Amino acid sequence: MRRVGRIVAIRRAVGAALVVLLAGATGCSGSNGGSNGGSSGGSSGGRGGTAPAAAPDVATPGRATGPAGLAQLSGQAFYVSDQTNAARQVAALRGQGRPAEADTLLRIAAQPSSQWLGEQGAKEIAEQVSRRAAEADRTAVFVAYNIPHRDCGLYSAGGAADAASYRAWISGVAEALGDRRAWVVLEPDAVAHTLDTCGIKGDLAAERYGLLAFAVQELKKRPQVRVYLDAGNPGWAQDPAELSTALRKSGIAAADGFAVNVANFYDTDRNAAYGGRLSAALGGKHFVIDTSRNGNGPLGGDAWCNPPGRALGERPTADTGRPGVDAYLWIKNPGESDGECGRGEPRAGEFWLPYALGLAQAAR
Repeated sequence: MRRVGRIVAIRRAVGAALVVLLAGATGCSGSNGGSNGGSSGGSSGGRGGTAPAAAPDVATPGRATGPAGLAQLSGQAFYVSDQTNAARQVAALRGQGRPAEADTLLRIAAQPSSQWLGEQGAKEIAEQVSRRAAEADRTAVFVAYNIPHRDCGLYSAGGAADAASYRAWISGVAEALGDRRAWVVLEPDAVAHTLDTCGIKGDLAAERYGLLAFAVQELKKRPQVRVYLDAGNPGWAQDPAELSTALRKSGIAAADGFAVNVANFYDTDRNAAYGGRLSAALGGKHFVIDTSRNGNGPLGGDAWCNPPGRALGERPTADTGRPGVDAYLWIKNPGESDGECGRGEPRAGEFWLPYALGLAQAAR
């Protein structure tokens, strides 16, 4: 059950997406927020075949904005971007005279999702997306994903070149967030990979723990930033005591908590139980759950790569009704492929309309 569902492409080809964001931001300032940014690489150029949209107007609470006509949700804490892959596809479908599919896809596009930050342009994107969220009186959700030796050299291989580069990168992200509200999910898989067969052992593991602790400290210098260290998922067999020890070495004491089920499919009850056990081992630390695609739970076995018949899970909210669970978040952006699984799927991170529509149609 190693890494069940996690390769999940968080390959996010953040670079391609970010180029679009920065291009849209060129020359923009003031009331426009200077951002063309969205979630998990809202992009063009090889990412689902959608063309980049013009920089939208600033999102205002309760007012539809941007090419997809998205509004901030009443009572919702988190920022809804109209520049995600899903939002761009909604606009494209409407332009093609396909309103029924556009309305179905809006079940994804109209919900808050996460902005992934990788090697390229992270500081600029963090600044501009958090600024747009602040102008909309909402909280942006980010995923920091640039740890050296990322993903064991597999689908999402990459990351910072070395420890010094990573420290400079995360310091830049923290600086960019300034005094604006933001939640940051820190480095999916990074801690758990020190406990499996990845090979991040000994000095490499010690370096990684130190870098994560540094990242927590840098981000927590910002008064309105919450930080959640990634802590795997219920199917990634680990001893809670062993994992809690690794999380302590990674700075969990200074963080707001941890994240579970990132890019996976385990149902919310199972994640709550898993997180609860880990929380108890960590002295009551709170946690968040990725509910983006867990509406029907996992398919079973080792089916992590674009499993059929899955569904959107609980909508993002900070009102979970579960003690110790700070939020349900859509950390993995629904509709983006987990990878080329041998059935003709797009590359990891590319938007895949048939799969997205399936997730939305199956949602309760």
